Amino acid sequence: MRIVMFGPPGAGKGTQAARLCAHYDLAHISTGDMLRDNVQRQTALGMEAKRAMDKGDLVADDIVVGMIEERIARD
Repeated sequence: MRIVMFGPPGAGKGTQAARLCAHYDLAHISTGDMLRDNVQRQTALGMEAKRAMDKGDLVADDIVVGMIEERIARD
């Protein structure tokens, strides 16, 4: 099962995702969490993301998609 949740900050995506993951025993993948984790671990993608974030820019889709692909490959 794959569920994708979209919405603005504070809409409750994280709250509802946690409930769904617990109920259905699913993995929770959050792009925000992935960005912060990659920046903290200083991965190549994380350093690219940090440059954009430090300038106040949006992180490019190819960087975020790369992080998602890496995360999905783990499960």
